[in-house]
Parts: sequence; structure tokens; C-alpha cells
Amino acid sequence: MSDNVLAQDAGVASDVYGMSDNTNLFQRVMSMREGGRDRPLREIPSDDETMTLFQTVRPNIVQSIRAFRVPDLADEAVRLGHHFLYAWCASAGSKAEVLERIATEFTFPKHCGKNYDALYDSLTDAIAKAGPQPGFVIVLEAVPTGIKFDKDARETMLDVFREAAEFWAERKVAFRVFYSFA
Repeated sequence: MSDNVLAQDAGVASDVYGMSDNTNLFQRVMSMREGGRDRPLREIPSDDETMTLFQTVRPNIVQSIRAFRVPDLADEAVRLGHHFLYAWCASAGSKAEVLERIATEFTFPKHCGKNYDALYDSLTDAIAKAGPQPGFVIVLEAVPTGIKFDKDARETMLDVFREAAEFWAERKVAFRVFYSFA
């Protein structure tokens, strides 16, 4: 027997999926996508504001980008009114180049690209002094994995972002960081 089940009999469809009309599940889903839903299959909040890309992501976290797409993260940051910071790090090879890339892409002061302490200060105190902040969505894409930027250097950099997340958590400001490795 196949793992795929298609309910052609309306009685089966209504028993399994709670549908009393003569449509199968695929037809019902397509009808819902087209806006022709006459009654909900189950109670789903109609307010689009309740559905968020970050409903399963803590507000102050540093995590792998995984299944998230950068454009979706940017759109969600805009929807929430948060700052969106993005750095493409693939062409950087060393710690100095990665830090410089982040400083340049985030439009931080030049000294931020010199060391981890300066990066931390730019992510926390310098921004906090500018006034109340709505929140942050940060993407570090294609962080290098070469010899000049080894595992210890990557972890130290991510630790700086984790400490910044803690800083903003104390101020009740969302600070989400997503990263990927090249």
C-alpha cells in the first residue's frame, strides 16, 4: 500500500478531515489558498500580526541560519520595526578581515574592525547611548572556515554576539543573530 492517500470518497474525507462537502483535502487547501474558504478547518487567528517568522525563536539568541532565508529575515525585521544588519563574510579570510567586513557592512566606526572588544562595544554601548532601540536582526553569512579563521576564532566571534545578546536581553530588546559558515 502506498504512503500517499487520496480520499476520493467524500465520506472518507469527512470522517478523516472533518469535511462534510464533496471536496478532498487537496481541493480544500487549494480553495483556502485562493481565498475561497467558506469555513475554517480549525480556528486559526485571522490577524496576520499574530503569525511571525520568529514565533519559535527566542528574542535574544545566536543561532545557525538553518532553514531561514535572508530575505525572509529582512522582511520580518522590517515588519517588526527592528534594525536589520547583514554581513557577507565569504571573501574575508582572517580574523582582521572578518571584523573589518562586519564593521564596514554594519557601518560601525573604523576601530570596531580591529578586535573583539571593539566589536562588542559597537554592538552594545555605542548603540545603547544613541537612545531606545526597537530590536535587532543580524545575519552573518558565509563566515569563513579556513586556517586563518579557525574554529576558535569563529567561536570567539560568536561569543561576542552572544554577550551582546545578553546585554540587550537585560534591556528587554530583541537581539537575534543568524549565521552560516562558508
